[in-house]
Amino acid sequence: MRRLFPVTDRTPTATESEWSLDRLADAYAYPADGGPWLRANMVSSLDGAAQHDGRSQPISSATDMRIFGTLRGLADVVIVGAETVRLEGYRPARARDAFAARRAAAGQGPAPAIAVVSASLNLDFSAPLFTGPLVPTLLLTGSAAPPDRVREAEAAGAEVIVAGEGPGVEPERALAALAGRGLTRQLTEGGPRLLGQLVEARVLDELCLTVSPTLTAGDAQRITGGPALAVPDRFALASLLEEDGFLFGRWTRA
Repeated sequence: MRRLFPVTDRTPTATESEWSLDRLADAYAYPADGGPWLRANMVSSLDGAAQHDGRSQPISSATDMRIFGTLRGLADVVIVGAETVRLEGYRPARARDAFAARRAAAGQGPAPAIAVVSASLNLDFSAPLFTGPLVPTLLLTGSAAPPDRVREAEAAGAEVIVAGEGPGVEPERALAALAGRGLTRQLTEGGPRLLGQLVEARVLDELCLTVSPTLTAGDAQRITGGPALAVPDRFALASLLEEDGFLFGRWTRA
């Protein structure tokens, strides 16, 4: 691993090029002020695909997954869309010894909560995400969510949070509800539809994007979906790492 930005004046030694999880955690630390902060973590091929055959794993790498785990290890809550939960077979976040001391010092629990955004609550409540989490899975939905699905979700141990009028979820309201529960270190892993909604609402503070040195062709979705913004939202490069041709960038709101 080498740092391309911010630029340093010297070549890293062999030891420095081997980034530990602790060093990655320092590099991806949340802002020190403790206020609500929403970051997204996504991967894209060179030709803009966010997935291949419906999943992100084929365009990922071992280092990308280490960063994925590090970002989860720092977060209070992981926000994800229902379609991604179904496609990727989402499981509960697990406690990891490598982050235990850091999380304890920050007053965090052993693992982040998973918060699923779903209007219909069309989810498998017998899946491990609901039957075996260290902390209860959260469901962010609208006031028009089917009552029978709400009851089924709550019977499975999930906490249902109404964060919108009608069927949809309002991003600002959802994030405020999570922050009100002390979940201020917020991480979203998409998918593209959810990330597009967050971008449209201009609530994203940071994008962590892995650029994979792969080409997929086809008609795979980009990392964001939905309508185009009237005016592009400008972000500034905060850091850029490289390993085996993969680029790991962080951009924050300008």
